Amino acid sequence: MNALQMNGSAMSPLALFLDADIVVKAVMVGLVLASIWTWTIIMGHWSRIRRLGRRSRAFEADFWQAGDVDRFFDERGSENLPSARVLAAGIGEWRRSTAVKKVDAAGARARLDAAMANAVASESDALAGRLNVLATIGAVAPFVGLFGTVWGIMRSFSDIAGANNSSLAVVAPGIAEALFATALGLFAAIPAVIAYNRLSFAVGRLEAGLQRFADGFHATLSRELEQE
Repeated sequence: MNALQMNGSAMSPLALFLDADIVVKAVMVGLVLASIWTWTIIMGHWSRIRRLGRRSRAFEADFWQAGDVDRFFDERGSENLPSARVLAAGIGEWRRSTAVKKVDAAGARARLDAAMANAVASESDALAGRLNVLATIGAVAPFVGLFGTVWGIMRSFSDIAGANNSSLAVVAPGIAEALFATALGLFAAIPAVIAYNRLSFAVGRLEAGLQRFADGFHATLSRELEQE
């Protein structure tokens, strides 16, 4: 019984880490740090995207209910929201395009479309800024863990050769360390891949909402140009 208890304690995660050589330890530490970084990005980005999406939808609803676009923009156009910045891009281009004596309606429509499309793209890029980190961790972490696995197995074979003994007691520690490195790689990669897909979908949905808002505002301004 005591031997079994000792073997069980020797196979604990902490014991596996402490007994590993410097290379496998470096792999384990790197994977743990990658996992912490992954969860930091997940928690921060998920709450930020949800908050911005909710506030942007409320901003857009208030905009469409407003009777005076210029007054609404003067009151709320400086809010730190993606929808507000898209609105600011459209209003800014509208005022520049209509400040001349003879308005070029076709050119103004093209400039309005380009200005708001650029604003939507900029907001989408800003929201997706750290998603590439999740994609990188999701793709690389399993291979880093596999490197630790291969190194640990090589160490086990070296121990077998040195001890001239192929019993399980000789090879088990190295194999356990190797498998633990693989487990850490998967522990870092799986949440990163899932979060990348979910957050990419959320960013895409928010971008689509911004594009619909920009298209609707562009249509409103186009009707105004027809009356010029």
